[in-house]
Amino acid sequence: MLRLAGALALAVGAVGLLGYLRVVGKGPFATPAERHLRAMKDRVAAPDSFAPIGFDGMIALPRRRPLDEYAAIERRGVVLGGYVQSMFRSPDGDFHVELVPRNPGPDGRLVGGVSAEVTPQWRHGSRAWEYERLVATFRPLEGGRGHFEDPPRRVRISGWLLYDFEYEGVTPRVGPGRRTQWEIHPVTAIEVWDDSTGTFAELAR
Repeated sequence: MLRLAGALALAVGAVGLLGYLRVVGKGPFATPAERHLRAMKDRVAAPDSFAPIGFDGMIALPRRRPLDEYAAIERRGVVLGGYVQSMFRSPDGDFHVELVPRNPGPDGRLVGGVSAEVTPQWRHGSRAWEYERLVATFRPLEGGRGHFEDPPRRVRISGWLLYDFEYEGVTPRVGPGRRTQWEIHPVTAIEVWDDSTGTFAELAR
């Protein structure tokens, strides 16, 4: 009986491990698209250059296309300006940041935005990019501890384009959902607006 229970526990554990590896795009049964997605999320080098992109430009990027079509787009570095309306920790350790083009305003009503992800690889060893410090800097409507007297901060986020196809059709965790499954992921640079100088200042890691 004990041998049977041990064998069952081992089998369950093996199945669970294979399931986890499949989810993170590393298992033997992961598809080429899943493996590619994991490799793109784990990038540790910054793009050689960043092209400005707007919210309409992010939304217009092609979706539900073959891997070789969108993989070419993911070789681009971009910078997007906006306001952080929500922020939360993802199960994989990323900090999920939801950007919107206009200040959400005092009513606190969330609208559809564009996602950016701060990954563990890029915040490793940084105090400025810790979760609570970023919340205090961004002043999001959702994701902080308590209500900020000041509205969400104007920011500029730079990083790699990434098509997170796995979120197509997924119910949003916070707010009304994304306007597109294209993200800035990983985030490689953050700038915040300085009212005193009228310019953006880099939030150094």
